[in-house]
Amino acid sequence: MKIKIKKFQELTGTELYKILKVRAEVFVVEQECAFNDVDGKDYHCTHIFMEDENEEVVAYIRALPPGISYENSSLGRVLVKKEYREKGLARQIVQEGINYLFNSENRKEITIGAQHYLENFYKSLGFKKISEVYLDDGIPHVDMTLKFGRK
Repeated sequence: MKIKIKKFQELTGTELYKILKVRAEVFVVEQECAFNDVDGKDYHCTHIFMEDENEEVVAYIRALPPGISYENSSLGRVLVKKEYREKGLARQIVQEGINYLFNSENRKEITIGAQHYLENFYKSLGFKKISEVYLDDGIPHVDMTLKFGRK
């Protein structure tokens, strides 16, 4: 597996296409959630993705600077392609996002809107719940935060 970390402007057309394709497969088709995945935030993001030996995107996360989704930096659109799940890639791609924001961007806090059923997964990475459960596009979510140096 190869990990790539690129700002939006550094992505090739092929890479962007593969990212948007896998996001649509997971979030729109698999989760049966009709929403506009192309939300205008991608321009501001750093895209972190894992490719297999065929250069297919199998795991992905986007890192957002402060002020785009939350007051703090944030991570979003976390996914692992169905056939690659249960192999530890979700933990690996989220950790890559955390490391990028804390170490490369020198951020001090990350806020996420996590799908509620993944709350314990994010807690295992050090995130703390900061909101009650709410619906986002019909899916239960909870806001969580991670401060630099804390787990």
